[in-house]
Amino acid sequence: MTMSLAEKTIFVLISMLVTIICANIVVAAVKKYSRRHDTALPVTTFTQNVSKIIIFAVGALVILHSLGVSITPILATLGVGGLAVALALQETLANLFAGFHVIMARQIKIGDYVKLDSGQEGHVTDIDWRTTKIKMPSNSVVLVPNMKLTQTIITNYSLPDKRVTFSVELPVHYNTDLACAEKAVLETAKEIMRDVKGAVPDFEPSVRYSSFGDSGIAISVSLMAREFTDQALLKHEFIKRLTKRFRKEGIVIPYPTRAVNYSQEKAQQ
Repeated sequence: MTMSLAEKTIFVLISMLVTIICANIVVAAVKKYSRRHDTALPVTTFTQNVSKIIIFAVGALVILHSLGVSITPILATLGVGGLAVALALQETLANLFAGFHVIMARQIKIGDYVKLDSGQEGHVTDIDWRTTKIKMPSNSVVLVPNMKLTQTIITNYSLPDKRVTFSVELPVHYNTDLACAEKAVLETAKEIMRDVKGAVPDFEPSVRYSSFGDSGIAISVSLMAREFTDQALLKHEFIKRLTKRFRKEGIVIPYPTRAVNYSQEKAQQ
């Protein structure tokens, strides 16, 4: 049965509307599934666009077939044309497939805090068909071509776990009661883990004397933050509270000093 021009127009419009609705439903379903299952394909601009392109391509082929247009020659033409486009857009396609690799490998995900070997660092906010966007602490955005991202050395502070252990080092005077200082540092560290936002409450801090310095004995204390960016606040509160505790107990944090032995220098002359 042959359709009139008006019927064809209505059919095309309805088919386009159904295709758009289906594309939006698929994207929403992918987002919902990805949030529920951490092992699922991450939702990025790249994955959303790919999902829409597939749905639109299928919708276009269905419309053409329903209108009596043979799609076999079209597919053959697209194959030849696709080869020509691939040769002309080698760099673009390299970034496209590199982005797909980054997403599938799951070594870098949206929300991860990463540092490039060039020094830039920040949270990954999106991975699209050409670039990966990294939002730096300064609130500026670094755009890294996906191809370059796969070839550079990257430190991902969110793998295998977002929690990060870090150390704070400080000196105490040589006349200090080391057992008393160790107790004060450990109790303060536990207080920080328990009270400060961004700390890991069930983490057990450790305190170690690490070296004999020029002006005092060095103490190293290990703390744990929920994320890399939480370290600054934990260090801030730890230093502030520990200084108050040391002053209360008479524990001295020495100024940088260096002694010169004049008698020894005279003996060598």
